[in-house]
Amino acid sequence: MFQSVKNKTMAIWFNKSLKLEGLVSIALGPMDTLLGMEYAAIGENYLKIKMPVDERTKQPYGLLHGGASCALAETTGSMASSLVIDPDKFICVGLEINANHVRSVRQGHVIATATPLHLGTNTHVWDVKIHDETEKLICVSRLTVAILKKAF
Repeated sequence: MFQSVKNKTMAIWFNKSLKLEGLVSIALGPMDTLLGMEYAAIGENYLKIKMPVDERTKQPYGLLHGGASCALAETTGSMASSLVIDPDKFICVGLEINANHVRSVRQGHVIATATPLHLGTNTHVWDVKIHDETEKLICVSRLTVAILKKAF
C-alpha cells in the first residue's frame, strides 16, 4: 500500500485528498473524547493526535499516566489505520501494543505521531512516538492492527 514514485512519497490514505479539516467529521471514540484528545495534523504518511496532561490523564504522583499514553498511542495508530482502509469494506482493531515510557511530563499537552512500519492486507504495524510541547520524547510505542472484512 505504501507507494513511492520517483522518490516522491504518495499519500497512504484511502482518501488521497484528506486534510486536517476533513478529520473533524471523523469522530474520535468516547474514551478519546473523555481524555481530551483531538486531531493535531495529518501528512502524506503520518497522523498526529494531541492530548492534555491534566486531572484526566495524570497518575497519583502528578505525572502523565502510562495508561493514558497507551490510550493515545492506540487511538492514533488505530485512527491512522482506519484512514488507510476502505471503510465500506473493512474495519480495523488493535491486536497488540507495547510502550516504553522514557520521560515524564506534568503539564501541557503531549502529541502522538503515528507512522507506518507495515501496511499489509491483513495487518498494519505503526510506530507511535509521543512528544511533549518542547518536542522531548515521552513514550515510544508499537501498535499492530488487524484488518478485518466488514460483516454485511
